[in-house]
Amino acid sequence: MYILGISCFYHDSAACLAQDGEIIAAAQEERFTRKKHDHRFPRHAIRYCLEEAGITVKDLDFIGFYDKPLLKFERILETYLAYAPFGIRSFMKAIPLWIKQKLWIPDLIKKELGYEGKIIFPEHHESHAASTFYPSPFREAAILTMDGVGEWTTTSFGAGCGNDFELDYEIRFPHSLGLLYSAFTYYTGFKVNSGEYKVMGLAPYGEPKYVDLILTKLMDLKEDGSFKLNMEYFDYCAGLTMTNEKFHKLLGGPPRVPETKLTQKEMDLARSIQVVTEETMLRMARHVHKVTGQKNLCLAGGVALNCVGNGLILREGPFENIWIQPAAGDAGGALGAALFIWYKYLGNERKPDGKKDFQKGSYLGPAYSDEAIEKFLRSRQIPYKRLSREELIDVVSDLIAKEKVVGWFQGRMEFGPRALGSRSILGDPRSPKMQAEMNIKIKFREGFRPFAPSVLLDKVSDYFELDRESPYMLLVAPVKEIHRRKMTEEEQKLWGIDKLNVVRSSVPAITHVDYSARIQTVNREDHPLYYDLIHKFYEKTGCPVIINTSFNVRGEPIVCRPEEAYICFMRTNIDYLAMGSFLLDKREQKPLEKDIDWKKEFELD
Repeated sequence: MYILGISCFYHDSAACLAQDGEIIAAAQEERFTRKKHDHRFPRHAIRYCLEEAGITVKDLDFIGFYDKPLLKFERILETYLAYAPFGIRSFMKAIPLWIKQKLWIPDLIKKELGYEGKIIFPEHHESHAASTFYPSPFREAAILTMDGVGEWTTTSFGAGCGNDFELDYEIRFPHSLGLLYSAFTYYTGFKVNSGEYKVMGLAPYGEPKYVDLILTKLMDLKEDGSFKLNMEYFDYCAGLTMTNEKFHKLLGGPPRVPETKLTQKEMDLARSIQVVTEETMLRMARHVHKVTGQKNLCLAGGVALNCVGNGLILREGPFENIWIQPAAGDAGGALGAALFIWYKYLGNERKPDGKKDFQKGSYLGPAYSDEAIEKFLRSRQIPYKRLSREELIDVVSDLIAKEKVVGWFQGRMEFGPRALGSRSILGDPRSPKMQAEMNIKIKFREGFRPFAPSVLLDKVSDYFELDRESPYMLLVAPVKEIHRRKMTEEEQKLWGIDKLNVVRSSVPAITHVDYSARIQTVNREDHPLYYDLIHKFYEKTGCPVIINTSFNVRGEPIVCRPEEAYICFMRTNIDYLAMGSFLLDKREQKPLEKDIDWKKEFELD
């Protein structure tokens, strides 16, 4: 039985195909259209999923859509009516799209795909819950979902057992931890729904000066993690921005203008909202444990991408184990909708073993054969060397050890916002200059942003305060004391962004200013080539860790096809590109012709 899950029309549209409950393929639409956070109907992602399984739309038994549009429309109408006549501009902007498109999802799906079968509509947070519980390794678990907003729900929790789950408790719009964090994302000058990672990365440079102000003026946080926001300070219910003049007055001025210089104020704001978010998440986790009595916890929703908060729940919370959906945001709703139908709607049996999850390392996107890659390289007369598997691992590990930056394009593309060793840019974590160099010369992004380490699973506890796997880069943990460098008195006095260039450990390029790291553990079963590369680097250097950042530049999605990998390689200061069995040296390449429309040239649609 084939079930297609779809999420779209908010941000990060995606599609997922399951066959008899097994995840066959999943991908975000942005990877094909090259429009970051593309919200449109995921026709390209759907086409890929069907092609991966070798089927057509006629072979589909069910389609699942990740939320209930009518219920969401009810919330939007009720909210606008509550604030009327204020918000008429926002209302006039939003409603035409609903009338024209969003209210007619069944008709749209049938028209776009030529589909005549049954369409199931789980609630938004049911899709989140299904996306984390069903692929998890647990037979029984507590479930906690946290995001901006679904239909009405912004936070929910319950428990799952076998093939069923129930969400028994919720917090409803407009009270939302995700929207509170997004309000501070907006106020600090970053883009809502994509800049939240930047706020999290900026937080360790600041001091928690505004925590008391947030908890007395903006948010009433209870001991059980429930809360209410003071809506006098927010504009997102019916306005066109996240915050209002009262919010700005409270925090001492207007929002930072995007792309202007970051000041200590933004760093302190980032630290403050991060502290409040972590405390809220931890209180929620403790209450969920108390109510459910479960030893395992499953997390999903956009707030579950706050890997610092996740790490805190693991270290200080009451649960023995936690599992987080790698595509925890709206993209993962497509996966959740598909599995919701198979297990909850149809009642099929689920057989977890308590150890291995069903996410397949999240390597669920397109792969390209050596034949396809070589055909592209030859068609463009691109110089390359073909290497055996062993030669590739040997040569690339040498290059990384010599502080060369390598684009790494291997196997199936990752599903979710993180590159996990298939569409990655790799570097040497021992190099003090590598963080700044990769941020500014390769990623073209803010220099304060930290890089993540990929570490051999059996060596993770040698370098980090972590005693378990973290395959999806969703847990932050401290670097072990043994690898930390003692700071001088002068270095300890540094403030804010001046902390950036201080060498803190034996792996400075992946050690954040608070000695933390966002960890990806790598095992041989999920990605043997990537594991072997890191292991070879370990044999040569004694270091079982490499830098892993996503293969893209700021403002663009992660690369999907060989063509995009080559363009990114050529437009940045990446030294080498390892694509399948082929190694490309930047010094041997002809410059890209600037007057060519490369999107059109490579037929990227």
